[in-house]
Amino acid sequence: MWLVLPLAALAGAFLVRAFIIFHDCGHGSFFKSHRANEIVGFITGLLTFTPFYQWRWDHSIHHATSSHLDKRGTGDVWAMTVQEYLESSSGNFFAYTLARNPIVLFLLAPVAVIMFKQRFPSPGAKRRERQSVHLMNLAILIQGISLSAIFSVGP
Repeated sequence: MWLVLPLAALAGAFLVRAFIIFHDCGHGSFFKSHRANEIVGFITGLLTFTPFYQWRWDHSIHHATSSHLDKRGTGDVWAMTVQEYLESSSGNFFAYTLARNPIVLFLLAPVAVIMFKQRFPSPGAKRRERQSVHLMNLAILIQGISLSAIFSVGP
């Protein structure tokens, strides 16, 4: 039982590294070969429950719109200008403060992204990106059923 925490930490470190490789494959920079980037990106996406083609499309939009105030919202942490902050309603101010809370930002938001956002295609997603999401959902289901069958207790 005492091995659980060290093994969980090791598994977490492994998954972070897998996502870094996934990210670099999404940029097409991990291998010289486009095809190798797609294959390894898909496989590391299976490990991190992240649909490769959908994520790559969303991430390219993030890079294209990052720091562009008129195009905020895709893959960004919610940011307001000083003027927007000063003029925000009390409800909007509370939501903004909550969204930027470290517990929400580093614990709850990543879980919400993996469990919910990445399970549905983004609005405007093309066929390949939509298929990527559906294939990932199917792969997660198969993984869950397989692990349940392997490690289940009882008859």
